[in-house]
Amino acid sequence: MSILIAEDMAFQRDYLRAIVTDNFADAGPVIEAGDGNTAVELTLKHRPSLVILDIKMPGLSGVKAAKQIWSELLLARIIFWSQYKDEIYIRELARIVPSETVYGYVLKSSPDEKVIAALRAVLVDEQCWIDPEIRTVQSRATNRISGITDIEYEALLDIALGLTDKAIARRRYLSERGVQNRLRELYSKLSIDIEQIVDERWGSTYSPRSRAISIAIQRGLINADELARENEALQEWLQRENAIPV
Repeated sequence: MSILIAEDMAFQRDYLRAIVTDNFADAGPVIEAGDGNTAVELTLKHRPSLVILDIKMPGLSGVKAAKQIWSELLLARIIFWSQYKDEIYIRELARIVPSETVYGYVLKSSPDEKVIAALRAVLVDEQCWIDPEIRTVQSRATNRISGITDIEYEALLDIALGLTDKAIARRRYLSERGVQNRLRELYSKLSIDIEQIVDERWGSTYSPRSRAISIAIQRGLINADELARENEALQEWLQRENAIPV
């Protein structure tokens, strides 16, 4: 038996090691990794009883590391250790967590008692443990009415990058009507039609495109890292299209 802690910040690794050794001495030695790639390598080598993964690490994120681990060790027990409540991370997790596995999600702001409870649930009781704040985000992300589909999320990224309907249509192999239909579905999920205020003095208060981006940022659906990755993909597409800057 052993426990692996993957965290790029040394003081956070020290904290988690102290929690483990003080409360779960029978769990065996503590193995440490400072990045996602090392975490995957050590997990596959040592097959620890529990893996604690920081969500955001250099090289390979905790989510991508978990995906690699679960592809080899389907029943590996993993606790995600994160300072983020953003819906973007919850969406990523929903795609990769095997139905057969036991896992947890703990916020770094949690008191010791919560961290210990999460470790005990996953390691000892073999029960999933998700922070209540994250459960709220999970519920919204997976809700049929408010949850964003992959296609709608793609549309959200396109407008966040500033693309016009014509550019989106060309990039996604759609008609302009198809683009507009996707955007209408997105706006509906984000309740933009409900929020809209129409005043006879100026008409509609919100631009649906801009309002969608604003709400997405508030919900944590998009962040700078995701936009940077998507912008790289956009630039590659523009090069393939031989688009010339004006």
